[in-house]
Amino acid sequence: MNKFDEKYIRMAKIWATNSYCKRRQVGALIVKDKMIISDGYNGTPSGFENDCEEDNVTKPYVLHAEANAITKVAKSGNSSEGATLYVTASPCIECSKLIIQAGIRRVVYSEEYRLDDGLKLLKRAGVEVEKVETE
Repeated sequence: MNKFDEKYIRMAKIWATNSYCKRRQVGALIVKDKMIISDGYNGTPSGFENDCEEDNVTKPYVLHAEANAITKVAKSGNSSEGATLYVTASPCIECSKLIIQAGIRRVVYSEEYRLDDGLKLLKRAGVEVEKVETE
């Protein structure tokens, strides 16, 4: 753990409050060379209604915070190669695939997702994974 991990996780938690999702709000920051190069939170694609759930079930097209941050950095022309992803919930398997392909080398999270297959995939790919507890 480095001295900034807890601070960036706190910032990701604040960023998560931008989400319109009711069941769970997740925030993500991509940091490279001590600079935030992207951010994201879970929600519907651009131009869609801001309702994430229907009958208390998440709509299938809701994007996860990590996917939003990765696609945002891709659109910006910046590179996430070698970056650290800070995310409030551990990544699912689909987001873990994106993280690996985006060249992110480290993932720091604060809460466990209900499935751990994403974490297992990241570790298998050599991505450093660390859980950081915050208040």
